[in-house]
Amino acid sequence: MLRRLLALGMLAMSLAAPGIHAQTEPAGTAAPAANAVNAGSIQALKDMGAYLQKLKRFRVSTEATGERVLADGQKLQHTATADLDLDGRHKLRAVMRSARAERVLIYNGKTVTLYTPAQKYYSTVDFVGTNGELIEQLEIRYGVQLPLSDLFVFGTPAAQFDKIESAMNAGQDFIDDDLCDHYAFRQGKIDWQIWISAGGKPLPRKIVITNRADEARPQSVSLLDWNLKPTFTDAAFKFTPPKGAKKVEIVPRKTK
Repeated sequence: MLRRLLALGMLAMSLAAPGIHAQTEPAGTAAPAANAVNAGSIQALKDMGAYLQKLKRFRVSTEATGERVLADGQKLQHTATADLDLDGRHKLRAVMRSARAERVLIYNGKTVTLYTPAQKYYSTVDFVGTNGELIEQLEIRYGVQLPLSDLFVFGTPAAQFDKIESAMNAGQDFIDDDLCDHYAFRQGKIDWQIWISAGGKPLPRKIVITNRADEARPQSVSLLDWNLKPTFTDAAFKFTPPKGAKKVEIVPRKTK
């Protein structure tokens, strides 16, 4: 699951280059140990996943900022955006943009199309399966990673938390006007934080990832905005090649 989470955090890099309401601990409560796994924090991820799996139709947009570390240690920051439309279990549209690149993916339950507007190249392959299965197979067969792919992992058996070494409840913060519970996790050489809407709709609103394997500690920050009553139609999941577009073959990655 962590590998998929990193794909979300690195969206900006992949496109750019190729509180008053703070929650306080009860008096007398000792600070958590550095490597303690707080069961409530793990349960929050499970509750969020269960809620996400119940959503049948939505649009989620993200603005992702990532850092690239130069040889001398200087860090460069890049930003990209992505919009994901989902209708049921077999329709998906993703649009990923930065100042240097734009990519579109459209799945209608029978075929999936990858389109790059700048070059006007597109590839279409047959596929029948759920949106989650599509995302998994795109990565396995073609090395194509979709941002926000963890939305299809949380709440399923694939969301395994046994490798999390540290988990804590870090209080509450506002993301825009949304009061969120803030959780922090450590897993291998990665620290990651997530802000989940408090109340009856536990939606992820912000994710921060820190790479501790790099002494510069580069970070990525992703802000998520949700629309649970989107107005898109079936036309959003139909690809019509624009004038001048050229169909090309997408080459499967070599297997070892």
